[in-house]
Amino acid sequence: MIKVTIKENEPIDKALKRFKKKLEKAGVIKEYRNRQFFVKESVTKRTAIGKAIYRQHFLEDQEA
Repeated sequence: MIKVTIKENEPIDKALKRFKKKLEKAGVIKEYRNRQFFVKESVTKRTAIGKAIYRQHFLEDQEA
């Protein structure tokens, strides 16, 4: 559970910003978005392979 203690005379905006940063760092939002709908295992493998191929081509283009 993520907790943010609000200090004395601290604006709520700053506390909310710290809370959002902690959520992002913990990966809660990313996991929530991934779990919104079911994706078959074969589809996730295919997208991972596609991303790896894209990354490899990108790195090869930068070296040349």
